[in-house]
Amino acid sequence: MSALKWLWGYLKEYKAGLIAVVLVTLVFIAGAFIIPIIMGLFVDDVIVNGKKSLMFFYAFLLIGSVIIKEGVHYWRMAKIERISQSVVKAIRNKLYSKLQSLDCSFFDHTRTGDLMSRLTMDTDAIRVVIAGTFVNLLNQILFIVVGIAIICSINLVIGLSLFLVAPFIGFFAFCLAKRIKYDFLAMRESNAELNTVVQENISGNRVVKAYAREEYEIEKFEEKNQKYSDAFMGHVHTWKKYYPSMYFFVKLLSVLFLLSGGYLVMKNIITVGEFTTINGCLWSIQSPMTNIGNIINQFQQFNASSLKIRGLEDEIPDIQNREIKKRDTGINGKICFKNVTFAYDGDRVLKNINFTANPGDTIAIIGPTGSGKSTIINLLARFYDPTCGAVYIDDINVKNIDLSTLRQNVASAMQDVFLFSDTVKDNIAYGAPNATLDDVIRVAKIADAHDFIMKLSDGYDTVIGERGTGLSGGQRQRISLARALLKNPAILILDDTTSALDMETEFSIQENLKEGNKTKIIIAHRISSVRNADLILVLNQGSLVEWGTHDSLMELGGYYKGVFEHQFGDFNNGPKYHIEHPAFADMMNVGGEDNGSK
Repeated sequence: MSALKWLWGYLKEYKAGLIAVVLVTLVFIAGAFIIPIIMGLFVDDVIVNGKKSLMFFYAFLLIGSVIIKEGVHYWRMAKIERISQSVVKAIRNKLYSKLQSLDCSFFDHTRTGDLMSRLTMDTDAIRVVIAGTFVNLLNQILFIVVGIAIICSINLVIGLSLFLVAPFIGFFAFCLAKRIKYDFLAMRESNAELNTVVQENISGNRVVKAYAREEYEIEKFEEKNQKYSDAFMGHVHTWKKYYPSMYFFVKLLSVLFLLSGGYLVMKNIITVGEFTTINGCLWSIQSPMTNIGNIINQFQQFNASSLKIRGLEDEIPDIQNREIKKRDTGINGKICFKNVTFAYDGDRVLKNINFTANPGDTIAIIGPTGSGKSTIINLLARFYDPTCGAVYIDDINVKNIDLSTLRQNVASAMQDVFLFSDTVKDNIAYGAPNATLDDVIRVAKIADAHDFIMKLSDGYDTVIGERGTGLSGGQRQRISLARALLKNPAILILDDTTSALDMETEFSIQENLKEGNKTKIIIAHRISSVRNADLILVLNQGSLVEWGTHDSLMELGGYYKGVFEHQFGDFNNGPKYHIEHPAFADMMNVGGEDNGSK
């Protein structure tokens, strides 16, 4: 009942249309039963009693009944289909809007294939139950009620005899409905897993080919495909177990009618025409009994799908706007981390991070892979909230800043660039859709992207492939940087943005970025990318182990200097560093609580 109550929340907007469908269905049912009644009268009057003058009269009545019946049926199906499409569109829009509101932790734990299934297969099951199941169920109920009423009005004995098999049909229908619910839940789950494998393989096809793992991917797909097939066959076995017995008793109705009806005709208790009418009405009982399996099938699909959809609708994001101290004005760019610790799924990623950056400063965060550099950025943009401590921008806790205001003023150019299947211009202008072509060209020049863009087939109107297919890693990074710059953010984050660029191009971009008063955060592995920063934060194992300018860190003679002198300034190639390093202990005694504060 909860699924129906949920669906009514969408359907109640179309109450007038639904009432019209019910009224038209009554006309359809009347037209359906006029036909066997006319056939019975035709047999008695024309064939048995020889009233040939009535032949054409009954023929016209039959033709008129068929025209009316099929006409209202066509209107009804068109109307209910429009209602179902409107409802499904509303559900899809709500689900898609919900996805936009959910935070990163949800997507970290939810399979893409599962989400795709909810927006496609599950919503289509809703359409089927509105446009098909409900209309079919209404038909079948009215068929049974009217059909039994007509049969009993002709002869009560025949009508009652048909009820003898009803308990048996009801028993098998109940068993089928009870078991098939779990079959569809299993099918939905296995289908989501199958979609996930396909989606990941298509997105990562270059990696698959680069490592010659086609056979492995085929085997993985076959495993999920077999699981879905097994789940579907489980549904088939349930169907085989109960449906044949139910179908047998449905067809037993015909046997009971032939025996009882034939006997009553021979005894002249009913006429041949009445026998014909009852025979014509018998389908009104048999058809619903035969279709009960399909109705159960469709309803349980709807039930399973609605559970998935309602689960997504009820998701509550961890990151939400608070109703206090919202800011709709701009951001100056002051950043402060105070005793920030962050754990992800129980694993500590950052521990007691403290630093301050003033507007216009360039902050460098450097360290080996896995040291927590990108996590600091995720906390700054509030993709996640700290486990302990707080992040401040302009001396306001980011939890008290409107999310839209915060993220409009924080722009990131990431190492793992995501580009849309769109033109180069629209990719750059993604965060500023009202930007002119001149604006796009201006930031492209700053990002050292203009020259290579002009060499593309259609320049800025060139449509690039999915995720930037067709462009080099360095080209994608420069487009990503231009996209971030066009937002004109107060805080600009460069997350290893120049890792795929040569030294000359990297230097050119750094020179271009010196203009303006943006607070810049540069994440890098190479010291050459950050040596001119106002403050360099050295991370290792989630802890801030050293901080200062390049010169002060070189004088310190610790981890930073060792990497710079012996490993060409690349922390990923540097010596393993443990936070028990003597230099770290000395700094902890001097630095106090606010490590690296300005």
